[in-house]
Amino acid sequence: MTQSPSRSGVFSASTDKRLEAFGESISFDHRLFRHDIRGSIAHARMLAKQQLLTEEEFQTIEQSLREIETEIEQGKMPFRNELEDIHMHIESRLIELIGDTGRKLHTARSRNDQVNTDFRMWVREALDTIDALLQELQRAFLSRCDGDFDIILPAYTHLQRAQPVLAPHYWLCYIEKYQRDRERLADCRKRVNVCGLGAAACAGTTLPIDRDATARELDFERVAANSIDVSSDRDFVLEAGFVLAMIAEHLSGWAEEWILWSTVEFNFIQLPHQFCTGSSIMPQKVNPDTLELTRGKSARVLGNLQTLMILVKGLPLAYNRDLQEDKPPLFDSFETVRACLELAIPIVEQSVLQRKSIASRLDQGYLDATTLMEHLMIRGIPQRTAHHLVGTLVGMAQESGVRLADLTDAQLKTAHPELDESVREVLGVEKAVKAYQSYGSSSPDQVRSQIHSWREQLQ
Repeated sequence: MTQSPSRSGVFSASTDKRLEAFGESISFDHRLFRHDIRGSIAHARMLAKQQLLTEEEFQTIEQSLREIETEIEQGKMPFRNELEDIHMHIESRLIELIGDTGRKLHTARSRNDQVNTDFRMWVREALDTIDALLQELQRAFLSRCDGDFDIILPAYTHLQRAQPVLAPHYWLCYIEKYQRDRERLADCRKRVNVCGLGAAACAGTTLPIDRDATARELDFERVAANSIDVSSDRDFVLEAGFVLAMIAEHLSGWAEEWILWSTVEFNFIQLPHQFCTGSSIMPQKVNPDTLELTRGKSARVLGNLQTLMILVKGLPLAYNRDLQEDKPPLFDSFETVRACLELAIPIVEQSVLQRKSIASRLDQGYLDATTLMEHLMIRGIPQRTAHHLVGTLVGMAQESGVRLADLTDAQLKTAHPELDESVREVLGVEKAVKAYQSYGSSSPDQVRSQIHSWREQLQ
C-alpha cells in the first residue's frame, strides 16, 4: 500500500486508518491540482537553473507533471486517504512514473510554503473571476438606465416613502456598491499576490535557491520577506473571505428590495419567470425563489468568514495543521457568491418595472415635501421654521385627503402669510426631481452625467 511521501523513517508504525480518514484533505483540495503542478514546474525550473537539478532531470519532471495533470483532468487518478492531500498525490504519482528523479522535486521546499503558494494562486484566480462577474452585473444595471430614464420611483428611508428619484438613480446606486466591492477585491489581490515558495518549513533553506525567479514565473508581484510568516499567514484567506462576505451582503440587500418590489403590495417590478418558482398547492403563485435563496445563501458566506476568523485565533507560530481547515469555507464562499452573481445578472437584465402601477401611486406619501421646504429656505425662511411649516401643510393635506399641490391659495396663506403661487413651481414629483441640483443627486442632468461616466468606465 502506498504511504505518504511525508512519512519518514522515524515512524515505527503505520498511520492508523482512522487518522487517515480524519486528516485527509484530498476530498476538497483536489481543486488545487493545476496550481500545484504549475508551482511545481516553476520550482523545478528554478532548481535546474541553480544546478540543484540537471536540465535532463527538469525536463523529465516537467513532462511527467504535464502527464499527471492530464490524468487528473480526465479522472484517471484515484484519490486515496493515505496520501492526505493533492500535493502528496501528485508527488507520489511523479515518483511512480520517474523514480528517484521525482523524489528530488521537493528539494528546498516544504508543504508549508507549497500549500501557501498554491492557495494564493487559487485565491488570485477566484478574485479575478468574481471581479469579472461584478463588472458584468454593473453593466446589467447600466443597460437599464436609458430605457428606465423617464420612470420616477419613491426612494425610502425607514421603509417609508421619502423623496422622488429617477429609476436610473437607483440602478447607479447598485453600481456604486459593486464598484466598492471591486475595489476591495483589487486591494485584497495585492496582498494575495505575494509568493511564499522557497520559505520552506519555517526557517528558509541552506540551498542556493532563487525565490525571485520562481515568483516571476508564477506571476507574483513580490516575494514574501519572512519565512516564519509564510508558514502561518492566512491573512489573505480571511481578507478574501471578508470581501466575499461584503459582496454577499450587497446581493442580499438587493434581493430583499426586489422581493418587496415584486409583491402585490408594492407591484414595482415583474421578475423573469424563468427565475421564479410555483407553489405545490396554490396555482396562482409566482415566487421569487432565486432572490430568496440569494438572501439566504449570504448567511453561509457570513458564517464562513466567522469560521475562518475563529480558525486562526490564537494559533502559535508557525504552521499548525488547523490551517488545513481554511480551504472548505473559502471554497464554499467563492462558489456561493459566484452562483448568486451568475443568476443576478440575467434577473437584472430581464426584470421589468411596472410603470403604470408605480405612476398611479407616486402622489402618495408627499414625496415633494422636502423640495417645498428647501424652496422656502431659498426665500429666506430658516430651515427649522420651514421644516415645521411644511409639516403643518402636510397635516392639512392629509386631513383633506389631497396632495400638497392641491391645497388652495387660502390654505397656504393660513399656514404662512408669505406662501403664494410660487410654491407650486416645486410641487409634484416631476417638478421635485427637476429641482435637484447637487452633485450625486437625482437631478436628470446629474444622472445623465453619471450614466455617461460609468459607460466610459465599464467599457
